[in-house]
Amino acid sequence: MTAGFSTAQLIEKHRPTLDQALDTIRTRAYWSPHPEHPKAYGENGSLSAADGQAAFDTLRDTRLDLGQPGTDGWVGGEVSPFGIELGVEYPHPDIEVLLPAMRSGMAAWRDAGPEARATVCLEILARISARTHEFAQAVMHTSGQAFMMAFQAGGPHAQDRGLEAVAYAFAEQTRTPLTADWSKPQGKRDPLELRKAFTAAPRGIALLVGCNTFPTWNGYPGLFASLATGNPVLVKPHPRAVLPLALTVQAARETLSDAGFDPNLVALAAERPDEGLAKTLAVHPDIRIIDYTGSTAFGDWLEANARQAQVFTEKAGVNTVVIDSTDDYKGMLGNLAFSLSLYSGQMCTTPQNLLIPRDGIDTDAGSKTYDQVVADLAAAVDGLLGDDARANALLGAIVNPQVGERVDAATELGEVALASRRVANPDFPGATVRTPVIVKQDGARKQWEDADADAAYLTECFGPVSFAVAVDSTDDAIALLRRTVRDKGAMTVGAYTTSPAVERLIEEACLEECAQLSLNLTGGVYVNQTAAFSDFHGSGGNPAANAALCDGAFVANRFRMVEVRRPA
Repeated sequence: MTAGFSTAQLIEKHRPTLDQALDTIRTRAYWSPHPEHPKAYGENGSLSAADGQAAFDTLRDTRLDLGQPGTDGWVGGEVSPFGIELGVEYPHPDIEVLLPAMRSGMAAWRDAGPEARATVCLEILARISARTHEFAQAVMHTSGQAFMMAFQAGGPHAQDRGLEAVAYAFAEQTRTPLTADWSKPQGKRDPLELRKAFTAAPRGIALLVGCNTFPTWNGYPGLFASLATGNPVLVKPHPRAVLPLALTVQAARETLSDAGFDPNLVALAAERPDEGLAKTLAVHPDIRIIDYTGSTAFGDWLEANARQAQVFTEKAGVNTVVIDSTDDYKGMLGNLAFSLSLYSGQMCTTPQNLLIPRDGIDTDAGSKTYDQVVADLAAAVDGLLGDDARANALLGAIVNPQVGERVDAATELGEVALASRRVANPDFPGATVRTPVIVKQDGARKQWEDADADAAYLTECFGPVSFAVAVDSTDDAIALLRRTVRDKGAMTVGAYTTSPAVERLIEEACLEECAQLSLNLTGGVYVNQTAAFSDFHGSGGNPAANAALCDGAFVANRFRMVEVRRPA
C-alpha cells in the first residue's frame, strides 16, 4: 500500500486478519500471520536476510531523525553485547514541548473509532513485519539474543503479541454498541424515550518503559493496546536497547501520517546517560498509562508513586520446577537443559529453582537419587552445549556485566553441580558468552519456613543461575513453591509427576497463588516459551506482575466508556 490511503482501504485490507485474531483469542488455537522462518521473507516487499543486514549496517553511525517536535539534542551510545558499537543517535525530547504535541491529535484518533484504529495498528505491524530481518539485527545487537531467537522472539512472536493486544482492545471497545434507542413504558402516558451514544474515551498519553532483554516482545503489547484504545504512546526505551523501539516508532509515525492522522500520536523519548527520564515522566500529570518491564524495585516504585496513571508492570519472580516423578526421564532432562540454556537464562520465564526430593524420584529409567538427578541434568546441559557453535546459537551473549557477576558469585552460594564456562564466539570476539551454573541447595523446611529466612533460592538471581534444591518431600516442595510465589512471585511454574494426586496438589497451589503452570513438558514445548493468542504470559495475580499478556483486563482500563443521552 502506497503513502496516502484511507482508513476504508485499511479496513478492507486488514479486517480479515483482525477477524481471525478475534476468533483465535476465543478458541485459544494455534495461529500466526507472521512467518517465523527467516527464509519466508524477501518477497512481496519484505526484506531478505541480506537486505535486513544491509539496512542495519546502514543505520550504524547515523542520526535517526524521526521528525518529532521538541527535540533539544541528540543521544546515543549503545554497545552491542556482541562487542560492536552501534553509533546511532536519537532525538532527546523537551517533554514540555513534545507532550502537548502528542495530545493535539487525540480527538481525531478517538473519533476514528475502534475499527479504524485497529486496522491502522495492523498496518504498522505489517510494515514492521516486512522489515523483520532488519529488526532482528537491531534486537540481536541490543539484547544479546542469538540471531534465530532475535529473529523469532523479536520479530514474528513480538508482532503476534502486538496483534493480540489489538484484538483484545477491539473486543473490549466494541462490547458496547455505538448507539442505542431506549424506551421506558409509562402506562397510559407516552413512554420516556432517549437516544444514547457511547464512545470509548482514551485515558491520555501512555508511557512505555522498555526493557533491555526483550524490547519488542515485551514492548508491543502495551504499545498497541494503548494506541488501539485511542491513547498516544510515548516510548521510553532502555538506554542499552533503543534501536528496536526507535525503528518501531519510525514505522508507526510513517503509517499514522500516511493514514491521515497526527504522527505525534507515537513518539520516542531517548535519554541522556544517568538522566533517569522514566522516573521524571512517570509522575508527569499528562502521563495517564504506564507499561513497564524490568526490576522489581522500579516496578514497585511506579506502582506506589505514579498515582495519576494506570500502571501495568512485569517485574521479577522466582520461577520454580517441582520434580516428583516422570515417565520420560531422558525427555525431562533434555527439556530442562534447553529451558535453562536458552538465551543464557536471561528470560523472565526461565526456571530458577528445581525442587527435588532428597530421597530421589521414580522414573521410567528406575529410581534416581537427588544426586543422580542433579548430575544427570548437569550432563544434559553439558551435552546440549558441548559444541561451541550450537552453544553460541542457543546462549547468545550476556546482556550486561551485572549478569556475569551474578554467575561468578553463584559459586559461593553452595556446592556447584555444574560450573559455568566461557564460550568463544568466532563471529563476535567481543561477546561474553557463559553457560549455565547449577548450585546445590539445602531445602529443608528450617532453611526457608521462617519469615526471615535468607536462603539464596528465596530471591531471584537473574541470568544463567539455577538452584537444585533438595527438599524433604514432594509436599515440602509444594509448600516451598507456595512460599516463593506468594512472597516473590513467579512468571512460570513447571512440574513433573506421574501421580494424579500430586498433579492435583500442584495445580491447586498454582490456582490459589495465581501462577501459570506447565506439566510434564518433555518435547519441543518449553516452560519459558508462550504462544500469543493462546497462552497467557504472567497472570497478574502474584508479585511478579500486576498484569497478564494478554487478557481483557490488560486493555479495558486504558479507556472509559462515555455516554451522551438525548431525547429521542
